[in-house]
Amino acid sequence: MLSLIVARAISFYGFLIIGYVLLSWLPATGTVFEIRRTLGMFVEPYLGLFRRIVPNMGMIDISPIIGLLVLQLLVAPLLLTLLKSIGL
Repeated sequence: MLSLIVARAISFYGFLIIGYVLLSWLPATGTVFEIRRTLGMFVEPYLGLFRRIVPNMGMIDISPIIGLLVLQLLVAPLLLTLLKSIGL
């Protein structure tokens, strides 16, 4: 039960990152700015970890791609395996 909730939370967090990236392509005015700022409060701490590691590639920020890959291919399987091994 808890592993299902964690799996869905990880997927939801991935969608938040995707939404944050898509909103960065729009002009930051009014509602778009407020939504992006709110999403940034949740995703920037995580993406900031990768921005410190991944070299700057000019105008292209690949930290969201790296962050999503790590989230889906490393964090999710490890967390879910751990929860299932302890019976949650």
